[in-house]
Amino acid sequence: MSTMSLAHRPWWPWVRRIAVWGFFGLIAWLLINQARAIDWQEVLDAMRALPASTLLLAGALAAGSFAIYSTYDLLGRYLTRHRLRAASVMGVTFISYAFNLNLGSLVGGVAFRYRLYSRLGLSNDTITRVLGFSMLTNWLGYLVVAGAAFCFWPMVLPDEWKIDNGGLRILGAVLLLLAAAYLVLCAVASGRVFRIHRYLFKVPKLRMALLQLAMSCLNWSLIGGVIWVLLQGQVAYHQVLAVLLVAAVAGVVTHVPAGLGVLEAVFIALLSHQVPQGKLLGVLLVYRGLYYLLPLAVATVAYFVTELRTRRLRTTAR
Repeated sequence: MSTMSLAHRPWWPWVRRIAVWGFFGLIAWLLINQARAIDWQEVLDAMRALPASTLLLAGALAAGSFAIYSTYDLLGRYLTRHRLRAASVMGVTFISYAFNLNLGSLVGGVAFRYRLYSRLGLSNDTITRVLGFSMLTNWLGYLVVAGAAFCFWPMVLPDEWKIDNGGLRILGAVLLLLAAAYLVLCAVASGRVFRIHRYLFKVPKLRMALLQLAMSCLNWSLIGGVIWVLLQGQVAYHQVLAVLLVAAVAGVVTHVPAGLGVLEAVFIALLSHQVPQGKLLGVLLVYRGLYYLLPLAVATVAYFVTELRTRRLRTTAR
């Protein structure tokens, strides 16, 4: 029986809902069980022990990451030639990214962009092109940073795992080849248009691809830097970055909003042999506060301010 035929069965929506809620129930159960085994006093002590200078530096790196990500849609603005002000574009990107991190890509990265950009006068086709190019920029940098980390600076795995990094090196090489293939495509087929399902993709110039690569690589590197600074150098930077990159993909695959529990599980699994579990969890909670919750608070205020301004403009226009 094909997937298409299943989708038309009257009971299929209920099966999907039960499966989704069952999955989230399983995640919740695992988190509760894990939480019971944690020494929360140790976690709180680790959070309190972080110096103010460390928090300020980590916060500065987080702000730098958000600033860079907020410029991703400017590349789409250049390609689509729409006339929104750069400040408006960066504001929309910032709001969408903050909600994307906390609520998932469909709500944050997609829904918020469509709502905000459409209210600013962009067509759905233009929004789709801007969004698609921004996503491409983000994952292009991931390919290179993850490829380099896995291939040249393999992770130090726990001794009890009894496995080597051969598989990760191969994966890293594949990721680098994919990124290189994109750059070659931009070098030899700039301006050509390809149809991907219902969408058209115009190959950018090589210099645009290199700009995408530089911006995204810097952004991923800064995100890793936030956690590395909070760990105060207890773990090598490349090790922290590699674990973060694994956690990022794990969060995408599981579809858990904000990667809640997934990020922590990956870091504890891969770094608890180097950092005490309580301290590691404390650092990750502070990281969530700096990189997830604080920007979300700012983005929420910015979103409501934007909505109020839009309504006032519409009322005035009438």
